[in-house]
Amino acid sequence: MVIDEQGTVIASATEEHESFASPQIGWAEQNPEDWWRACGISVQKALANGQIRPEQIACVGLSGQMHGAVLLDAADRVVRPALIWCDVRTERQCRMLTEKIGADRLIQLTCNPALPNFTLTKLLWVRDLEPENWKRVRSVLLPKDYVRFRLTGERASDVADASGTLLLNVVKRKWSSEMLAATEIDERVLPKLCESPDVCGQVSAEGSAATTLKPGTPVVAGAGDQAAGATGMGIVVPGEVSATIGTSGVVFAATDRPEVDPKGRLHTFCHAIPGRWHVMGVTQAAGLSLRWLRDTFHDDGHPPSYDELTAEAASVAPGSDGLLWTPYLMGERTPHLDPNARAALLGLTASHKRGHIVRAVLEGVAFSLRDAFTIFQEMDVPVRRVRLGGGGTRSALWRQIQADIYDQEVEIVEAEEGAAYGAAILAGVGAGCWPSVDAACESVVRVRERVAPRPDVVRKMNDRYAAYRRVYPATRQIFIS
Repeated sequence: MVIDEQGTVIASATEEHESFASPQIGWAEQNPEDWWRACGISVQKALANGQIRPEQIACVGLSGQMHGAVLLDAADRVVRPALIWCDVRTERQCRMLTEKIGADRLIQLTCNPALPNFTLTKLLWVRDLEPENWKRVRSVLLPKDYVRFRLTGERASDVADASGTLLLNVVKRKWSSEMLAATEIDERVLPKLCESPDVCGQVSAEGSAATTLKPGTPVVAGAGDQAAGATGMGIVVPGEVSATIGTSGVVFAATDRPEVDPKGRLHTFCHAIPGRWHVMGVTQAAGLSLRWLRDTFHDDGHPPSYDELTAEAASVAPGSDGLLWTPYLMGERTPHLDPNARAALLGLTASHKRGHIVRAVLEGVAFSLRDAFTIFQEMDVPVRRVRLGGGGTRSALWRQIQADIYDQEVEIVEAEEGAAYGAAILAGVGAGCWPSVDAACESVVRVRERVAPRPDVVRKMNDRYAAYRRVYPATRQIFIS
């Protein structure tokens, strides 16, 4: 995506990824080469779409999925497919890590518990289960940082993305020597760390050949998708919160100091703004729940569109006539920290139609995200403004459901590109277009729509949320193998 000095989107383009694989239940892998292929094609398309000359690009920013483990050998070849964010095969490694270091000590060192999603647990899995592959590893990169490496030749990352590795001292914004020592990981395999708006490299000859960007164009560190997405929505100071529904769902609150949930139900990470942090609750299968429903249950081999599904759901009254959906298709992070959690649809009767089920899914995802707001309240994290992002914002019904369930007026910003827009803002700061990320967001982030909660529906949703909260404790024992 390309923006100008006023924050206006000049051009954008996308390219499909082709390499997702799930060889076993709970496994999720991609080929990093596929990201680089898609990057080169989409950058060329964006420049062509906007009739933009490469020399007009002042700076490049990057964003991408967090937590993935890209392993390179001595010749900088990919050792094996990357274990990505939603891969939860590492439960044993999490347990061993917690036993070795201690649950409380882990949170002291990294502000977070050991979860299967985090990069370190994936490294330990490869070391334990694929020792021949591990012997070949000479460097470890996060997904967007592999793209940076191919673009610039630099091994670098930002502290926001590195926060999701379980190897970062989040308070001090540097690699944790204690975690590296405890896990016998050599710091030399890790990338150098930068703040998100800092220039950390330039487009190389190889990068130019793949993208047509001009050699020497500066490249900033950028940020993982959540911090970059929040930046693109203007979530930069305490009291500002985003609720984003993509494949996963995230509730993200900016803070001016590291706020830590002692139970580890929320993630505490560095923000893309130097000297700031954020707390974040994650629903593993938010938009994925609706996609799963669409792709799995249909009549004639042609899945209905999302618009058709939400139109059916709009004809159903709030509360879905008693149906409840818990969206634990990929286990769950917030608040349960349980990779073995399983989704459930409860309350079915013969009178329910597909629209009821769709609405229950939309409400269940919002209930799951509300869990993060509940923990914010426990921690006294302020919530003064809520902005919605991700594909979930395209549905007027889902926007209204979220306002009613959160009991908050919600805002939708003009730029819907989320993390890409945030990465472009960070690049603009690196290029000197704005003096700071705060100044950039104040200048370019604009609200397009506000949706108010409906008091009568809020009362009903509060009752349904109380029922939703009882489902996981009641069903958990069923799914323990």
